[in-house]
Amino acid sequence: MKKYLLLLFGIITGPQASAKNGGNHIWAFLNTPVSARITALGGQQISLFDDDVNMVYFNPSLLNGSMTNHLSLSYTDYLADIRYDYVTYARTFNKIGNFALGIQHIDYGKFTEADVYGNILGTFNHVYDYSINASYSRPVLDSILHVGGTLKAIGSHYEYWNAFGFALDAGVTYHSYKKLFTAALVIKNVGTHIEPYYLDSEREKLPFEIQLGISQKLKHAPFRFSILLRNLETPDLQYESENEEESINLSGEPVKENKLNSFGDNVLRHTIFGLEFLPGKNFSIRLGYNYRRREELKIEDKMGMVGLSMGFGIKIYKFHINYAWARYHLAAVSNHFTVSINLNEFSSKF
Repeated sequence: MKKYLLLLFGIITGPQASAKNGGNHIWAFLNTPVSARITALGGQQISLFDDDVNMVYFNPSLLNGSMTNHLSLSYTDYLADIRYDYVTYARTFNKIGNFALGIQHIDYGKFTEADVYGNILGTFNHVYDYSINASYSRPVLDSILHVGGTLKAIGSHYEYWNAFGFALDAGVTYHSYKKLFTAALVIKNVGTHIEPYYLDSEREKLPFEIQLGISQKLKHAPFRFSILLRNLETPDLQYESENEEESINLSGEPVKENKLNSFGDNVLRHTIFGLEFLPGKNFSIRLGYNYRRREELKIEDKMGMVGLSMGFGIKIYKFHINYAWARYHLAAVSNHFTVSINLNEFSSKF
């Protein structure tokens, strides 16, 4: 029964994961987009260099001095009755570097409890994952490059079962203020599963990943384009569904796969596209496209807007408010809310 419960949570928390690689690692919730801005840009981006403190979660080397004393809180109405929250704060200390602390918590809602015979015993809702993230960064090479790392303490509590582990993210970012260009490389979730869910169980793998991203803001137009290449450690992300029917031509023979189309499909599965429209400092509109999500969660007869995401950001008084909407499936939409403040704008005492 314990193994079936763990399998259930792997399915619940893995909409970002490939069906080919799904179930091969623990704590897939680490891949969820914790801020509305990133959700709107496709769910993952690592090359947006500005004062958004939430970007540290995706790339620790984006942590910089403009984020000091910034506080941000996010809430996500995820799939089914799953909810998760994220809070983060950053501070810069002269001649030492930039520091940030983030806390992520995901609650899976209420479950029905039953015995091995199917008799209903009641309900329980003590089911959640969490991570506590400590980040550090500093500029190098005359501020041309920025390097950073995040240490994560990760845990789970599933009614009677608990698990605990550590992970490390490391990133390097190149940012050109003159060219309005950013490039970044991140290695994510290098770690180990220390305390298993039950005695004598194997320690499971974490969702290790290598990412490469670039972004370019146009000099004479209010647009910024972002491209992320995910899962570079796994060249082939394609898979065949057991329910997928084989294509047959008029003579009854199987249709040979077009190698060029197959190559293009695999490249796009690694890629997430993001676009920001920035007409002013206090307002922005965002759009994202996640091809892999669309291919793996679509229904052939009615694909709709699966894989698309969108949102906006607005500053009201001293509060930055962001909202995003993401379509995972015809029956699955998520709503994300983020509120950020610069505490320096409230009082010089902070």
